[in-house]
Amino acid sequence: MELELSTPALLFSAITLLMLAFTNRFLAIANLIRSLHKTYMDSMEQEILVEQIANLRKRLSLIKNMQLFGIISFLLCVVCMYLLFRGFTEAANWVFVGSMGALLVALALSLIEIQISTKALNLELKDMEEVFDKRSSLDFIFKKDSKKNE
Repeated sequence: MELELSTPALLFSAITLLMLAFTNRFLAIANLIRSLHKTYMDSMEQEILVEQIANLRKRLSLIKNMQLFGIISFLLCVVCMYLLFRGFTEAANWVFVGSMGALLVALALSLIEIQISTKALNLELKDMEEVFDKRSSLDFIFKKDSKKNE
């Protein structure tokens, strides 16, 4: 397969959309950290805050690395297009492979971050379930709905 100038150009939109998603995740984490900081300063006795802080620290590191590999992928895409424009097809092929590899790493890190964020949500659910006498939140909802129907 011969690599054409339009091939790496197609990645531009995908990479920029990924970078936007990664940035949105970063902003959401920043808001969570600020909110958690306020909660921590108000009551330092809650044990779940320590778990949430550790979770957010991991997620923040992963998001930083996701953004790093996304940027590397984007830069390699630009270099690939330049090499194709100059006629260095063999070098452009290798740079394109590097760009795809960096994109793959960014996506893998994104998957790991999603898994960790799910754990964070489970921490929140666990905390709320303790308030409802250790009943699952779905049981609570269904019991509430059945009372409405009677």
